[in-house]
Amino acid sequence: MKQEKVQELVSQMTLDEKIAQCLQLSPFLFKGTNKNAELTGPLLQEMKLTDAHTENAGSVLGSSSALDMIGIQEAYLKTNRLGIPLVFMADVIHGYKTVFPIPLALGCSFDRETVRVMAEVSALEATADGHHVTFSPMLDLVRDPRWGRVMESTGEDPFLNSELGKAMVDGYQGDASKLDGNFDRMAACVKHFAAYGAAEAGLEYNTVNMSTRELYQNYLPAYHAAIQAGAKLVMTAFNVVDGVPATMNKWLNRDVLRGEMDFDGVLISDWGAVAEVINHGTARNPKEAAQFSMEAGVDLEMMTTCYIHELKGLIEEGNLSESLLDEAVLRMLHLKNDLGLFEDPYRGLKETNRAKDILTNESRAKARAAGVESAVLLENKNHILPLDTKTKIALVGPLATSPDILGGWNVYGEEKDGINVETGLREVFETVTTVSTDYTELTEDNKTAIKEAVQNTEVVILALGEKNEWGGEAGSLATIRLPEAQYELAKFVQTLGKPVVITLFNGRPLEVKELAESSDALLELWFPGTEAGRVTADLLSGASNPSGKLSMSFPQTTGQIPVYYNHLRTGRPQTPENKGERYVSHYLDIPNEPFYPFGYGKSYSEFELKTSSLPKELNLGEPLHVEVTIKNISDIAGKEVIQVYLQDVTASISRPVKELKAFEKVALQAGEEKTVTFELTSEAFSFYNHQLEKVQEPGLHRIFVGTSSEDVDAFELEVGGYV
Repeated sequence: MKQEKVQELVSQMTLDEKIAQCLQLSPFLFKGTNKNAELTGPLLQEMKLTDAHTENAGSVLGSSSALDMIGIQEAYLKTNRLGIPLVFMADVIHGYKTVFPIPLALGCSFDRETVRVMAEVSALEATADGHHVTFSPMLDLVRDPRWGRVMESTGEDPFLNSELGKAMVDGYQGDASKLDGNFDRMAACVKHFAAYGAAEAGLEYNTVNMSTRELYQNYLPAYHAAIQAGAKLVMTAFNVVDGVPATMNKWLNRDVLRGEMDFDGVLISDWGAVAEVINHGTARNPKEAAQFSMEAGVDLEMMTTCYIHELKGLIEEGNLSESLLDEAVLRMLHLKNDLGLFEDPYRGLKETNRAKDILTNESRAKARAAGVESAVLLENKNHILPLDTKTKIALVGPLATSPDILGGWNVYGEEKDGINVETGLREVFETVTTVSTDYTELTEDNKTAIKEAVQNTEVVILALGEKNEWGGEAGSLATIRLPEAQYELAKFVQTLGKPVVITLFNGRPLEVKELAESSDALLELWFPGTEAGRVTADLLSGASNPSGKLSMSFPQTTGQIPVYYNHLRTGRPQTPENKGERYVSHYLDIPNEPFYPFGYGKSYSEFELKTSSLPKELNLGEPLHVEVTIKNISDIAGKEVIQVYLQDVTASISRPVKELKAFEKVALQAGEEKTVTFELTSEAFSFYNHQLEKVQEPGLHRIFVGTSSEDVDAFELEVGGYV
């Protein structure tokens, strides 16, 4: 449909029809659905909704299948006066039926293509089941692993999150200008705008409090990058930003998002967030909640009814301009037009059954590859790994046979389709003896069975970790320790005299010091998804070589949180020279450094890096080229992530000890050598000053090149003058 026709359609809509267009409801509230129909009447009554509301609502929050979508859309179009179709949105976060590793794990891949492929497969499967929009990527910067939703972020670094966020948008949408014909792609929704990942104390839905400069410097860049990549929607956050809930924050949404970031797509609230501004104490009632949210630019209200019940009165009383509503409706119709829904409300599914696109062997292979790329080898003492497939293995622990390996925010994947650890290992290793234990209890019977199993084996594989329900939304924890029974299990197995390899399955950084001390190898697999068991077997057997790097620091202990690599300097820093002195910034009982730092991860291969000579001086605005030669000096093919960091030594405001500015994962055969050149433009040297101006200042800078945020070589560079 031509743009002018869309505008014309708005002019034909009644006030009630326009208001309803800004409402999103669950599928079972619509006619035509075959799911949970018995709930429809009571819930509609509770929400004070009538058929007139559902016959004109703008969007559906999820559906169970293509058949469900077709049924709802058909019934809706029979009664919608102007024939405006519904748009179906869903949480498709790290795969659909084929579940990929959780986003935090994908962040550890440090690989744009791995992330893009995840999003592409997700879109392929989700659109085959009738979905048009995904509420992904989640690009909240995270520094507190107590918060359950760290599993849904790609980590603690703004640059890494920006790069991977762009890759996700590309994977979901493809060429965004062709979504009206590319029915195997879907629109992406960036969330949660803004700074949701900074909830105080890691407590879900809690207060966020930071300086505006910090918001601009570290929290906004990833959202902005995804918007520049063409994301069609943005979702508001539950939290306050500078004391005002994001959903009614006019400065945040109109000045920053629509003004500075030039976003012209649909802004949707998170579930219930419009009504929740009342709980924040910034609106007295649903009427004010509706007014303030619409004035702030929220186009679509998810699962509450402030708009549907209050906007008409506000407009008729003259307290709200109808032009604001028209803008919101126009954005909704543009989204539907961009998706080709006016020409084909079913996006091809009425003519073509695309069930063959879901959970294919090809998609499973891609999920398996992503799992391999995302796993992080934390320890490998005496090169115990990889294991020969003839090695006799005792597989022990709560995750040995558990199907709970898909991870949080997995709405559509099913455990029955997953490959658990035992199944994966038995496909590869000749002898596997399994003893499954509880997550939270180690019994004497368990110990007896484990002793017996270990006697006739050569290596113990401990499968430890979290339940999926311990993380994700509303999955905050006061401590990031596993249940004590699992630490006890590791220590007990260590006493049996056989090498111990611990495999971890979890959705957040954990306290792992005791596990590292109780094992010969420690492999972080996160929640790997559908192919979890095969990913585990691939890595343990050496069929694949670990290449992941931590995208979030692992604290020494919970009390060290927040700990992140790109922190500011302090006036009394602890240094190697003053270590042991009291009046410096330090803990009395633990080191300052994280147990495992950002960017860290081992390989079965060994690599050698050499950075070509860098200039000693650089003009303002001039790009810096960093040439790095990497060689695989082992006899095992592998991949390594070259990481380039920058420090502005003296500036008008305190700057971090280092910041990631470039990275590349490089694959090398045994003995192979490659050269990679990175370009650091003036953007990499720039930062926000107190006036919120992005500036590059002259002065001394340090360039760090290495394979983690701590394992680096340093070079000094004076920046001054102008090109």
